[in-house]
Amino acid sequence: MARQRIVPTALSIAGSDSGGGAGIQADLKTFASLGVHGASAITCVTAQNPNDVRAIQACDAKIVRQQIEAVLEELPPAAVKTGMLFSSEIVRVVARCFEGRNRPPLIVDPVMAATSGAPLLDSSGVELVKAQLLPLATLVTPNLDEAADLIGRRIESVEEMRSAAREIKSRYGCAALVKGGHLRGFREAIDIYFDGKTELLLSAPFVKGISTHGTGCAYSAAVTGYLALGSDLPGAAERAKRYITGAIAGSLAASGQAVLNHFWERDK
Repeated sequence: MARQRIVPTALSIAGSDSGGGAGIQADLKTFASLGVHGASAITCVTAQNPNDVRAIQACDAKIVRQQIEAVLEELPPAAVKTGMLFSSEIVRVVARCFEGRNRPPLIVDPVMAATSGAPLLDSSGVELVKAQLLPLATLVTPNLDEAADLIGRRIESVEEMRSAAREIKSRYGCAALVKGGHLRGFREAIDIYFDGKTELLLSAPFVKGISTHGTGCAYSAAVTGYLALGSDLPGAAERAKRYITGAIAGSLAASGQAVLNHFWERDK
């Protein structure tokens, strides 16, 4: 009998995207492409496609907790990420599951609204993320709007991104990866990483003519996957930037929609 290859496990706690482009679906594809076993705890079911979110049905917080506990018991993850948590009750349950000294690295993608503008986390949930979840996190990966919510002011330049990353680290205790893909007037997608010691400016040229869904989910999942594989945090952020840039540049057409190519390195 052939010897089985040992692979690490990563856990995603997020919503399900019926269109397959974001959420749990994007996370599991990312983990698989990196050679990591993906486990999941689904927080809500959505009716959505690349253009809009039509309906959301939240899971009961109790079943979210039971999913997490089931994974932790038999498939202890080397790293964990959260995505869409939707409600304060679910945020509270997730935070309680990862209290304690021996928790794995926790990557928080603070999903607050869909690209279409649909709210994905209630206001009390946002406050609980700040008060209970971020102090447990290893890294938070906000876009510009989310980072602005975390620090209480707009962000409109790279210098303001640097300041925001430092303020997030100071205020919440976790490292920050502030994503600047929506900055106007730039030819590159610029992100700022800061962990209290190391600061990185991560940049890549914009891929013209391609608009994809789920890039933030896949980006944070890639950080999580690389951590599970043994990278340190700055290295995981750098490798994840390269990964998501390649997934966008190598995007595929599915039923006329551009979708991320999670396996772009395999297809080279």
